Amino acid sequence: MEIINPNLKRGQVRTALFDFDGTLSLIREGWEQVMIPMMVDLLQQTPAAEGPSELEAIVAGLVSRTTGRQTIYQMINLAEEIEKRGGLPRNPLVYKRMYLDRLGKRIQSRLDALESGRVSAETMMVPGARAVLQAMQTRGVTCYLASGTDEPYVRAEAAALGIAPYFAGIYGAQDNYKQFSKRLVIERLLAQNNLQGHELVAFGDGFVEIEETKRVGGLAVGVASNEATRTGLNAWKRTRLLKAGADIIIPDFREHNELPAFLNILNRVIK
Repeated sequence: MEIINPNLKRGQVRTALFDFDGTLSLIREGWEQVMIPMMVDLLQQTPAAEGPSELEAIVAGLVSRTTGRQTIYQMINLAEEIEKRGGLPRNPLVYKRMYLDRLGKRIQSRLDALESGRVSAETMMVPGARAVLQAMQTRGVTCYLASGTDEPYVRAEAAALGIAPYFAGIYGAQDNYKQFSKRLVIERLLAQNNLQGHELVAFGDGFVEIEETKRVGGLAVGVASNEATRTGLNAWKRTRLLKAGADIIIPDFREHNELPAFLNILNRVIK
């Protein structure tokens, strides 16, 4: 656990918001390796396309900046980049379906293995994920889940991992994408639960949830998880999370007891 901001206002957390992919779930590990090549391939077909290595750097930056947002926004950006290079872009929803089809083929075997019991749910989660949810529940902290992945997928995958019951609400991307964003979820949580910003802690491996939590004065824990190996810290994620304003950086939730203790989240009577 790396303390970036030692001046945290601790001891008053009532609500926790968790990102899903890369923060709790590893079912979609490697999604960038699907999205980035797809975008590069489409951009290479435009009249004024740069070389493959330059395009890959451009797309990687685009994906990094929008990680945590709904997938449709990444596809909107793709359409804009195609148009900039003299191409005729299709509807971003077409690109989104194309990406989801490719990703679905990558992760279907993981879902099948989970469903059949050939692998345990723990191997498909960031280490300590279930334990930290249990620790929050024990301390009377109400937990919510918000993801840029489409809500039906988030709900199904949270259920497959056996963690859906820990959340008072699960929110994900909508067909009408303007109806959902992590900013809207955070604002709704504050309003509906009569929370001050410092009573909210958010956990995420993307730029968006960290930035939006800090915007309202919340506590932001950056999860710099190494999704491929399930051990150690992802330095690239750490750099991104620091830029977003994370107060604390962790590689995973192995310190699932120490973290709530540091935040001074005391056991409460759950009514």
